[in-house]
Amino acid sequence: MGSEVFSRFARWTERQSGRPGAFVTAFGVVLVWAVTGPLFHFSDTWQLVINTGTTIVTFLMVFVIQNAQNRDTQAMQLKLDELIRVTKAARDGMMDLENLPDKDLAKVKSSFEKLAKAADCLDHRIDEKVERAVEREVEREVDEELNERGIRD
Repeated sequence: MGSEVFSRFARWTERQSGRPGAFVTAFGVVLVWAVTGPLFHFSDTWQLVINTGTTIVTFLMVFVIQNAQNRDTQAMQLKLDELIRVTKAARDGMMDLENLPDKDLAKVKSSFEKLAKAADCLDHRIDEKVERAVEREVEREVDEELNERGIRD
């Protein structure tokens, strides 16, 4: 029950704090604080008010932001798992990578880095072949055009 209440509160706070009105409100608070400086003779108490207020807001927002990140990460993970599940060529073992120990995760990452390097080499070779084929085709078309116009020997 308490967890659900916090989640709802965190989602509401997350949405509200991301709106322009939240920025305007925060800016207004800082502006009012700055304008009241001469009234309070820029006292230590005057400075303590803004320091304490911003510290408390920052401290609480850390938990709201972490909740939002956890929820977003979990949703993204579920969506990726679903894509892996429905893709025939995908490896089902990839669905729970986030639960692997760091050592095993590093091994999987290393394997993918090797695959990426191999694919990169293959891409370069394919690019070179395509480039040569395009150059030959352009040369052939230019020669053909020149021959039709009687310009070529």
